[in-house]
Amino acid sequence: MSTGRLEAFSDGVIAIIITIMVLELKVPHSDSLNDLIPLLPVFLSYVLSFVYVGIYWNNHHHMLHACTKATGAMLWANLHLLFWLSLFPFAAAWMGENHFTAAPTAFYGLVLLMAAIAYYLLQQMAIRAQGEASILKEAIGDDWKGKLSLVLYIVAIVAAPHGPWLAQTIYVIAALIWLIPDRRIERRLGVSRIDESDASRKTAS
Repeated sequence: MSTGRLEAFSDGVIAIIITIMVLELKVPHSDSLNDLIPLLPVFLSYVLSFVYVGIYWNNHHHMLHACTKATGAMLWANLHLLFWLSLFPFAAAWMGENHFTAAPTAFYGLVLLMAAIAYYLLQQMAIRAQGEASILKEAIGDDWKGKLSLVLYIVAIVAAPHGPWLAQTIYVIAALIWLIPDRRIERRLGVSRIDESDASRKTAS
């Protein structure tokens, strides 16, 4: 089957996740700017989570564009990823409401870790479906960002009971690593299209 329906369903779920997260920002019952100060931890938690959801949406989009087909294993792996992403609103709200204390911060890291593992599994299912010689496999390469992220999340979870702000710093660093543009798949898809165009011209001539 094609990847179109898989991507459309995922986009819808991710949009709902973002909507639920922003609804956790409760509107003050007065017009004083000072009443916004207690909401700052919740807002910061929302911003961090919005960035993470955006990173997953971006990478998910590029990955599926490098796929020519979707298998049953990919569908289940995708649902597994969406399950962990759907916990972002709860984890972010708990952490923000409690001003980044140890337990909520560690739980947030656990959700990040499990989402990263779920994305890795989806990626492996996609590579298996497309083949080891596929554009996706070549573009991903050794996936150092994915491996480094897993290590950072584990370190943050361990550090949270001793220094929640250290764990928060690690979460921000991991997000910044992914915010740096990574155009491996885009470049590889561009090269592939050029090769296909050249092949078509040669065939036509």
